[in-house]
Amino acid sequence: MSELAIGSIVKAHYKSGIYVGEVVEDRNRFYLVKILAVEKHPMQGDLHNPGKTDGVFFHQRKALSYNEKANIQKEAVHPYESSSIPEYKESLAQSIETLKAKLTRRETEFNQQAYKQLEDLENQYFKQ
Repeated sequence: MSELAIGSIVKAHYKSGIYVGEVVEDRNRFYLVKILAVEKHPMQGDLHNPGKTDGVFFHQRKALSYNEKANIQKEAVHPYESSSIPEYKESLAQSIETLKAKLTRRETEFNQQAYKQLEDLENQYFKQ
């Protein structure tokens, strides 16, 4: 795996979300990445028990914020291939809509609960 230079624009997988960001520091096994856009919103619920709602704590998972910095394992950071970086709020809104559409394909208790969590997050993100 080739090292990425400080200032490189990257696609970074962090927990269950995917982000566009800038490498700001090399920290041995990790890159410190400044978040610029959201490509895939994090999934809701208990990641260790996907699809389950009974007997698990159903987590509400926020996307990383604009300019938030995260330590991300080098294996999960790749060069960003597009020539333009989406605007953060637009990318966040699009990632929520994409996840909502996925959750409405099948009517399950998990999908319904995840959808409600996303609606709540959407209010937190955009109605403040």
